[in-house]
Amino acid sequence: MPHPPRPPLLPLDDALIQLMAHATPLDATESVAVGEADGRVLAQDVVSELHVPPLDNSAMDGYALRCADATAPGVTLGISQRIPAGASAQPLLAGTAARIFTGAPVPAGADAVIMQEDCTALPVADGGLGQVQVNSLPKAGQNIRRAGEDVARSDVVLSRGQRLGPAELGLAASIGMAALQVARRPRVALFSTGNELVMPGAVAPQDMPPGAIYNSNRYFLIALLRRLGCVVTDLGIVPDHRDATIQALRQAAKGHDLILTSGGVSVGEEDHIKPAVQSLGTLDLWQIAIKPGKPFAYGSIGDAHFMGLPGNPVASFVTFLVLVRPFLLRLQGVNRVAMKAIAAQANFTWARPDKRREFLRVRRNADGGLELFSNQSSGVLTSAVWGDGLIDNPPGCAIAPGDTVRFVPFSELLA
Repeated sequence: MPHPPRPPLLPLDDALIQLMAHATPLDATESVAVGEADGRVLAQDVVSELHVPPLDNSAMDGYALRCADATAPGVTLGISQRIPAGASAQPLLAGTAARIFTGAPVPAGADAVIMQEDCTALPVADGGLGQVQVNSLPKAGQNIRRAGEDVARSDVVLSRGQRLGPAELGLAASIGMAALQVARRPRVALFSTGNELVMPGAVAPQDMPPGAIYNSNRYFLIALLRRLGCVVTDLGIVPDHRDATIQALRQAAKGHDLILTSGGVSVGEEDHIKPAVQSLGTLDLWQIAIKPGKPFAYGSIGDAHFMGLPGNPVASFVTFLVLVRPFLLRLQGVNRVAMKAIAAQANFTWARPDKRREFLRVRRNADGGLELFSNQSSGVLTSAVWGDGLIDNPPGCAIAPGDTVRFVPFSELLA
């Protein structure tokens, strides 16, 4: 009996739309100290209760004065007060200058700060603060940071759904936040399938049996999940047996938001993920029009989402970045989850493109152009180490030297 025709490959954008429809953000939130919130996702807006800076202050070490008192270079003014950062300032007396330091409040009446390099300090006499010769013509507002120019009171400085990084944490601290309300970390259960897999350290390289390979996927998937803020339960390697796969899936479904597997999502006789998940929940097995990474599965078991990645290392790596990463970010409430590509110039020839959308491993050279790793096989993990990003190449698109391509840096995908 002839096999029924295979359905057409699913475009990546269509797969992402379907996945995002299932990625309902987690309800639970928690309060985390600002210093511990790097990489977390805000669960509520952060609103400032004060101006930053709170007062007009000096951007330079120098002298605060009135422009009306220094209408020509070479004017000499008496110094009426000295204002270090953290001190209070008295109103500036007409015809005088105030010695001022970076971050110190600008005294009332002053409308400019002249940097000390443009002045000459004259000797102190009679126990006073001395005089200053102003060697350049001041301009109103010069070297003054205005109150609220960074943040104004009642501003939303960080928005719900924003992923926090070092700059965001510093901004939160600048308005006095000691803790932030963030989304709960997704709980992910991970396992690999395959009788050929061996854990590093379990067997010495010289003693590896024929056909055996070390389980590299486990390590980069755990690292990727943790970078995305997930709490990972590592269930190791599951043998290629249906009963063992069902038992592992039952265990993984308890108390986890996502079950993630690598290997066994094709339709071969030794690929048991599909029937095992279907026996416990629901499953869609997609053949996605990308290279590498065509086989991909999405479903659910109880309250846990399920995602099955291909077994080849680069296929698993790329499929995680383009499909699993945005899903996990959306679970945490992140609004903008799409890959951010930049235009770059190819310095290579790609004469035989695939009919699928390709993700080519490349790296930037000293001139800013992109070089191609020589072997783009889905099993060559050295390509991901050598490269510093991916070219997102449309189906059937040949590339010639000098062509502009869509480059997605690993710094964007692995953050």
